[in-house]
Amino acid sequence: MSSDQNCIFCKIVCGEAPSEILFQNDEIIVFKDIKPASKHHYLVVPKNHIINVNHLVTKEDKLLVERLIEIGKKVLEENGGTIEDARLGFHLPPFNSINHLHLHVISPMSEMSFFSRLIFKPNTWWFQLRDVMCEA
Repeated sequence: MSSDQNCIFCKIVCGEAPSEILFQNDEIIVFKDIKPASKHHYLVVPKNHIINVNHLVTKEDKLLVERLIEIGKKVLEENGGTIEDARLGFHLPPFNSINHLHLHVISPMSEMSFFSRLIFKPNTWWFQLRDVMCEA
């Protein structure tokens, strides 16, 4: 498993930085966003250090993204959120704040502020879900 000693998400994965972890297995960790856009705002992160969506190029990467989405939805529902009022997506470079791939899972959308709705506006050139799915 690759990691970056300067990456805050890698430090969370290794237990070197505090975070409210909601789920983890050998491949993925889910924790609460420190600046939530709504009541439920979780980050679904591969434990392996992948810089951003531009580094998703293989069929295995596509399967990883599908697992991130599946686990994100599961954790959301287990914590009282609803998929019907949720927003999922990735910030695209250069708009990603942390250089470690992470899926935002946010619910309820109906409680997001105007600014949050802009930052997490789907299918824009800065925040997407479908278009990051590699074509491999």
